[in-house]
Amino acid sequence: MARVTVDVMLKPEILDPQGKAVEGALERLGLAGVTSVRQGKRFDIELDGEIDDARLALVHELAGSLLSNPVIEDYRVREVLQ
Repeated sequence: MARVTVDVMLKPEILDPQGKAVEGALERLGLAGVTSVRQGKRFDIELDGEIDDARLALVHELAGSLLSNPVIEDYRVREVLQ
């Protein structure tokens, strides 16, 4: 079994109102010195068998078209070692 994690984040130039709300809440709850919070999403994908270059390329393709909005989001694919 193999596992791949896809992290999706808003591009730096895109306003993140949820991140701003969390940033303010952290400070109000006593966490001093918070300079920035960005909110994102994470997908953990488990696959039967091994990950080869073709499967990893397909995960990248799907991350760029299904799991993220390429206009406003960036993504990163990580193969998780078990």
